[in-house]
This record gives sequence, structure tokens and C-alpha cells, in this order.
Amino acid sequence: MRMLPKSAFGQTVLLIGVLLLINQVVSYLSVTYYFIQPSYQQINSLLATQVKTLLSQDRLASPSTAQSELASATGIKVYTARQAMKKDLPHATYYGFMSAAVSKSLNTRADVRISTQPNNNAAMPYLVWIHLESHPDRWIAIPISGLSEANISPLTMYLMVIGVLSVAGGWLFVRRLNRPLQALQKAALQVGQGKSPEPLKEQGSSEMIEVTRAFNRMNQGIQQLERDRALMTAGISHDLRTPLTRIRLATEMLPDEQDWLKEGIVNDIEDMNAIIDQFIDYARQEGTERLESADMNTLIRELAQARHIEETHHIELKMNDVPLLTLRKIAIKRVLDNLIENAFRYGSNNIVVTTFEDKDLNRVYCRVRDYGPGIPPGELEEVFTPFTQGDKARGSLGSGLGLAISRRIIKSHHGDIVLRNHPEKGLIAEFWLPVS
Repeated sequence: MRMLPKSAFGQTVLLIGVLLLINQVVSYLSVTYYFIQPSYQQINSLLATQVKTLLSQDRLASPSTAQSELASATGIKVYTARQAMKKDLPHATYYGFMSAAVSKSLNTRADVRISTQPNNNAAMPYLVWIHLESHPDRWIAIPISGLSEANISPLTMYLMVIGVLSVAGGWLFVRRLNRPLQALQKAALQVGQGKSPEPLKEQGSSEMIEVTRAFNRMNQGIQQLERDRALMTAGISHDLRTPLTRIRLATEMLPDEQDWLKEGIVNDIEDMNAIIDQFIDYARQEGTERLESADMNTLIRELAQARHIEETHHIELKMNDVPLLTLRKIAIKRVLDNLIENAFRYGSNNIVVTTFEDKDLNRVYCRVRDYGPGIPPGELEEVFTPFTQGDKARGSLGSGLGLAISRRIIKSHHGDIVLRNHPEKGLIAEFWLPVS
């Protein structure tokens, strides 16, 4: 499993977050060790000194005398365990690190607890309770100022707020920086599918603006090339069909004893017209057709029914239940018709058309198999290149544009098409389309 994000956005946010976390931890430790810890060490030393003074003067022996003499001078009071429990000792909070520090200074185990003064004394708001193991029935109450349980909490909250605000600011900055990149990515995918996206808005950093501007110019250039190609193809097709028509008319005037010559010329003219139609189909922009919901099995049945006029051709249908697809019906019919025609022309008179759904990948597959000689493995991908054919095994009729047109149509539907030889015999042409 990949833990690190792949996108530049995620990596930048993660980098900012890690750097801020390191900064916050260092700041937290620095404040704790250089400001808060020395203060507590000073307080612990003061408490230990006060207790040592009481021990040296043996003031813990008589709590009543100690209270009267110490309370007026220093505010320090000595209570018995029962008296302390009646005071605020049950609500005091135990501090382990202070107990350890005082115990180390006094060389005896000490229990240090802190509570607030019951009379809300503003000058001395906190009361430190100290219990010594050597005097189990005595509790020393020392009022103190400048000590708070929340000394660390405001620092923690401050660092957390700074961290959250910094990460949020970095996230917004990176999001603003990546928004033009996302728009550029979507537009580039549309161009790759043969579409013509609208010019992108030039925004972001100066480098991003330059990249967007260059992309817009490239997109305009591609659109112009497509228009020029379509116009040129249409012009060539028109110019070729005019002399072909004249040749056919002249052929009809040949005498009856030359019917064999007439039939050959007519067949050649029909082949040339078919090649011209393929040129036009290749130059046509398939994206102009409207997308609609359709059943793949229905389209295949319609094409199979149309093929029944050929007595020698037989199509076996193995169609499973598949969901409706959002597609361009005429374009997909052109793909199916091309694959079926290729199977009959270069393969065998008997073919099998299969459909099925892959629910794990959320795809619908269509497979056309023939029982012909197949194609050499090294040429399976080459036949999708325009004007390229599998001449060695499957003949050389046509213009070599059929599979190139089919692949472009399938790619425009966000699918893919492949060819592979059957292990036993024949060729399999298979394409898949995503289920919307």
C-alpha cells in the first residue's frame, strides 16, 4: 500500500504539515525545557527549602504552635491528617514530577498536591500540600503564587491553533496553485480523445499562465489542422468520385461480349468508393454525434440480422445480460460492423460474437472471434496504425483504416480495443466500454 500521496497537491500539503509539525514540536519542547521547567524547578527548590526550615526547627511536632507562629509570618500551616481532610486536601491534585523533585531534595519520600485557596485569595491563589513519609500524620500547607495547572495548556492551544492555521493556509495556497493544473489536465485528456475544449482561463502564477497560453495555442493549432484535414479529405474524395462516375458510365457502354471486363471495372470502382468512404470516416469527428443510452446486445442483433443476406456467412451469438451503456450508437455500430466484416473477409465464414459484463472492473466486453489463420504476434498492435494491414496472414484488401477508426471511436468512449490470437485457431477482436 502506498502511504505517500502521488499528486503534487498532496505532496506539498504533506510537506508543509510535516515541517510545521517538526516546528511545533521543537517550539513546544523549547518552551517547556527553557521556560516552564526552570520555573517549576525554582518552585520545587523553594518548597523543599521551606520544609527543611520547618524540619530544622522541629515545627512539625506541635501543629497548633506551628500554625500560630508560622501562619502570621509566612502563611504556612501544619495540619494533622484529620484536619487536612477537613480542609481542601480531598480536592487537591497530585503532581508526580514535583513530588519526585521535593523527595530528592529532602532525601525522604514526599507527596506534593496542589489546590486552590478556599477563600479565593488573589495574592496567593494556590495552596501546595506536602506530606512527608517521616511524619505520616502531618500535612504542610504552603500558599504560593505564580503557579497554575494551565501553564502548559495555553501554550499547547496556541501551538495547535498556529499549526492548524498554517496547514489551512498552505492547503488553500496549494489548492489555488493546482487548480489551473487540474483544468489543464482535463483539457489535455479531451484533446487526446479528439475533442476540442474551450480555451482555458489564464490564471495562477506567471509560469502557469505561460503554460496555459501555450496549451491554448496548441489546441487552436490542432483544431485548425483537423479542419484542414477534413476539408482536404472531402475535396479529394469529391474530386476522385467524379472521374470514377464517368468511368462507370463509360463501362456501361461496353458491348455485351466484354461483360467480363465490365464486371471487373465495376468491382474496382466499388472498392475505390469503399476506400474513399473510409477516408471520410477517418477524418470525421465522432464527437459530433449525441450520446444516448443503448443496449450493446440490441446493436449486435441488428447487425447480425443485416448480415443474413450472405448465405455463406454465419454469426453465432453468445450474448449475456449486460447493463445499458451511454454511447454514440452509430459510431459503435461502425466499430462492430468493421470487426465483423474483418472476421468474415480475413478469417472464416463462421464467426462468434460474445458479450459479457465484468462487474469487478465495471465494464462491458464485446468479443468477435473467427477461425482464420490469425495474425503474427508481432503485428497485432501494428494493424491499428492507419494504412497498416496484416498482409502476410490475412490478405491486403482495403485501405488499412478500419481498425484505426475503430480504436479511435472506442478510445473516445473511454474504452479500449485489442487483438489476440486464439490458442486453438483464429483471431479474437475484443473491446470494452465502461458502465456509466
